[in-house]
Amino acid sequence: MKNMTRWLAVSFCTATLGAGLAFADHNSAANRQKRQQKRISEGAGSGKLTKKEAWKLEKNAAKIHRSVVRDRRDGGKFTAKERIKAQKKLNKQNRAIAHQKHDKQTQ
Repeated sequence: MKNMTRWLAVSFCTATLGAGLAFADHNSAANRQKRQQKRISEGAGSGKLTKKEAWKLEKNAAKIHRSVVRDRRDGGKFTAKERIKAQKKLNKQNRAIAHQKHDKQTQ
């Protein structure tokens, strides 16, 4: 009986942790995309980004979003390899936003 209780406790903790990590990964990518979109909007509003720069950044953000959605839909699961690929794309987009916001071009 003790072993059965211990086994149930371990399996419950494992299942809960796994579900929490999957949820955290989804929120992580989604939150990064939302923050990047906010940065693009703020840059366009403040004049740090030209209309053309903002348009290009938003176009690339939409492309990344479609890629993430497609990866999630393919197997029903977002694999570690797909997560790494998405993070690299988001890192590159992050650098592009920073570069465009701090160059000398203004509206």
